[in-house]
Amino acid sequence: MLSQKAKYALKAMLALAEQKSGELLQAGDIAEGQNVPRKFLELILLDLRRQGLVQSQRGKHGGYALAKPADAITFGEIIRIMDGPLAPIPCASLTGYRRCVDCVDEKGCAIRRAMREVRDAAAAILDGLTLEEACGASASRAQAVLTD
Repeated sequence: MLSQKAKYALKAMLALAEQKSGELLQAGDIAEGQNVPRKFLELILLDLRRQGLVQSQRGKHGGYALAKPADAITFGEIIRIMDGPLAPIPCASLTGYRRCVDCVDEKGCAIRRAMREVRDAAAAILDGLTLEEACGASASRAQAVLTD
């Protein structure tokens, strides 16, 4: 399940992706615009900055911006930073693998096989969806609603 922290991170990153290149957004503006608690958002932005996804500038005219182009940042990358591996169980994870303590036959385990399929499907979707595509999809849906 997606944590609230990851959901807020996605909201913040989408807000930053919608900005023109070079424009900064202040944490308070993101928090207000995305309905996210400001203090929690500041911690999330700090994590994202440490991981190289956002950059910040201090001062009166400071704020946050994406550190990489929106087409180079995927939902999967953001979720992994916030929540860790996508796999629902550790033995199905590629990045956070741990053998289950109660497992007798890992290679023959039907639960592991099913959870690997879940992980693979989630990764295919989330690693294939960039911020730019998500913003474009939102704009396309908004435009469709406006013209209907």
